Amino acid sequence: MEKHYEVIVVGAGSMGMAAGYFLAKQGAKTLLIDANDPPHTQGSHHGDTRIIRHAYGEGREYVPLALRSQELWNELEKQSHHKIFTRVGAIGFGPKGESAFIDEAIASGKEYNLEIDLLTGKEMNERWPGLTVPDDYIAFYEPNSGFLYSENCIRAYRELADYHGAEFSMNNPVVDIEAFEDTVKVITKNGTFTADKLILSGGAWNRKIAQNLNLDLPITPTRQPVAWFEADESLYNTNAFPTFMVEVPTGETKAIYYGFPTFGGCGVKVGRHEYVDKIDPDTMNRDFGSDDNDEGHIREYLERFMPQANGALKRGAICIYSRTPDGHFIIDKHPEYPHISFAAGFAGHGFKFASVVGEILTQLALTGETEHDITLFSVNRPALKALLEKASI
Repeated sequence: MEKHYEVIVVGAGSMGMAAGYFLAKQGAKTLLIDANDPPHTQGSHHGDTRIIRHAYGEGREYVPLALRSQELWNELEKQSHHKIFTRVGAIGFGPKGESAFIDEAIASGKEYNLEIDLLTGKEMNERWPGLTVPDDYIAFYEPNSGFLYSENCIRAYRELADYHGAEFSMNNPVVDIEAFEDTVKVITKNGTFTADKLILSGGAWNRKIAQNLNLDLPITPTRQPVAWFEADESLYNTNAFPTFMVEVPTGETKAIYYGFPTFGGCGVKVGRHEYVDKIDPDTMNRDFGSDDNDEGHIREYLERFMPQANGALKRGAICIYSRTPDGHFIIDKHPEYPHISFAAGFAGHGFKFASVVGEILTQLALTGETEHDITLFSVNRPALKALLEKASI
């Protein structure tokens, strides 16, 4: 016998677990389904930490959502017994006049009157002796930013969702979804469920799952290595060093690196934003070090900018990005079935928004609209459609 719910959430990772909490808290009969058992290491939320920053190089439209996310993370820490956020500040730097990411972050900070300091390369080196930055670089520093404990965030939302009555069906892959005029049927490996509303938040699996709903979500999953290194603890601990985002010229192109200070002996964590190693999430190579570039690209950054953090490799991990052609998220309702909402394409900078995206998805599911401006994330936005049309020519 099929069990019926008000809302089913398919994909109970970062965004889905947050949505499950908000739904259950508002009294909606909710089921969360996941192919694994979150938090886990198969998707995009593992690896201990994620940066949260408010001045935003990806576009100033993100700033209000980043600020709301911070409020919700602070609330989560008060409501749970988990450590959620550590304020260490965030720095972004790159060559002056050559870094669109840094320029946009500074502009967004000014537009929203955020507390930020502007620094030269020399001032960065004086303020953080662990950095070696050219004089012609420019930086912004946000003292109120820092990092989130990503797996703790999901644990906390899961526990609170459970407390408010949400149900869970874990280690249960979705086989098919059937959409009807005002209901949905979710067929899984271990049973069939129905609901009035559906939220799809399956990360790298979103495109595969959405195809069952006559919806082509233009996202490309990529393989992303991240690593932790032995470092001078006096220079790179959480009292001495911030999180960082760096735009670095690499020949004719540019690379963006990101990282975290060391705490509890974990080492300095560094990753590089890449969108070239396209994968199938079901068959991808999850072994760190199987590609020389896994560690090599990160070492290039450390040798150049943080040599005293370029110690022995402590550990490495492989994560997944899911990117849209224009780099912006997709958060919207299904064009044919408005009782189906989805969130996809978070491109390696989405976790910080998981709390507010959960809030948005809850509002879309329960009321059909949201108080937040998500125009930029429409599945039918002109910029995205233009890129898709160009790619098909």
